[in-house]
Amino acid sequence: MTLAAAVTRGGRKAPPLSLRGQLLPLGNAALGIGLLLALWWLGGWVIASNPATANFAGFAPGPAFAQLWRLVAGGDLWSTMLPSLGRIGGGMAWAILLGVPLGIAIGRIPAVRNLTHVPFQFLRMISPLSWMPIAVLSFASWDAAIVFLIAAAAVWPVTFATANGIRKIDPAWFKVARNLGARSWQMLAQIILPAAAQDVLTGIRLALGTAWVVLVPAEYLGVTSGLGYAINDARDTLEYDRLAAIVVVIGAVGFLLDWICLTLIKRYSWTREG
Repeated sequence: MTLAAAVTRGGRKAPPLSLRGQLLPLGNAALGIGLLLALWWLGGWVIASNPATANFAGFAPGPAFAQLWRLVAGGDLWSTMLPSLGRIGGGMAWAILLGVPLGIAIGRIPAVRNLTHVPFQFLRMISPLSWMPIAVLSFASWDAAIVFLIAAAAVWPVTFATANGIRKIDPAWFKVARNLGARSWQMLAQIILPAAAQDVLTGIRLALGTAWVVLVPAEYLGVTSGLGYAINDARDTLEYDRLAAIVVVIGAVGFLLDWICLTLIKRYSWTREG
């Protein structure tokens, strides 16, 4: 029996859902999307019907989806999305590289937890966009400044979720591991990270949602590419159909990223037998 099996043999995978259980969420999702589109169409109709707001009729679903199709067919959508995805990837990578080790230290070492609690809670409550002037002065490129802002937003959910996951690990597991002669790196690889994986991934999911929200205003920061830049440019040129199309893209890509995180969380979800 391996070390991981010895300390986690009480875990079991959740049973698979029945066909009805799989179809019901899809039906609810389709109904929710239908209601959202109906409300959007109604709002667009009200805007177009009022002479005072008729210039904003491009926000309606018809013009927005027509423009979205043109962006997809012309290839402009991909050149708009890729820089944003690259910045999100860079910021999230730094948040994970910093947040996971910090979370492990906070969760495992009481002295570190007590020392960092007040300063970390203080820093966590500062809006990431408040660091924008410092980011501009500190980094040579706009891209690096945006990656810093995204990392500053995402590091705290990863850190605290990881620390929470570490603190939930049964201390008996470490005792068993030590009795089996496990070294520190073996305990990290076969006990700590597997046991805390669900919490770590949940923290990454929350961090990604925060980072995705910060991305758009951060990309107003001097860059000439990305989804945030496209929003700002469409607003300045009064192309409201393009603005609405980019908003749809932001929502769709954000939803897809969140779905990937949720799938990973379910993949590594387990429950302990009493």
